Formats: sequence, C-alpha cells, structure tokens
Amino acid sequence: MTDKDIDYSDIPPLNDEFFENASLRVPASQARNLIQLDPEVMAWFRTQQGEYKDLINSVLRHYIENQQAG
Repeated sequence: MTDKDIDYSDIPPLNDEFFENASLRVPASQARNLIQLDPEVMAWFRTQQGEYKDLINSVLRHYIENQQAG
C-alpha cells in the first residue's frame, strides 16, 4: 500500500483547539538529558562549524576538566 492509497477521510483535521490542548511527551530515557538553553546560546552554537551538540558537550567537558584541575 502506498501513501496515496490510505484513506484519511475518517480522521478529523488538526485545528487550533487540538494544539492548545496537546502536550509534549518525551520518552523517559530522553527526558533526563533535556536542558533548556537560551535561544541566543543555541543560535551561536549552531553557527559554529561541526555538529553543535558535540560542540556543546565538548565545551562543558572542558569546563569540568578546568574546574577539577583548579
């Protein structure tokens, strides 16, 4: 069966009311690793070369190593 063959007629459209009542559910294994970064911090890391998540991890690792050495 292809996507074109699927009958969606019995599924109501997602309207504003749906999204007002919706909630984000993150699997527990991922939830413990979530952090909130300021938008400007994320924007800066994303403009750097390479994978921004790896760069954030590297910066935090260097910070920890410097704190332990001091």
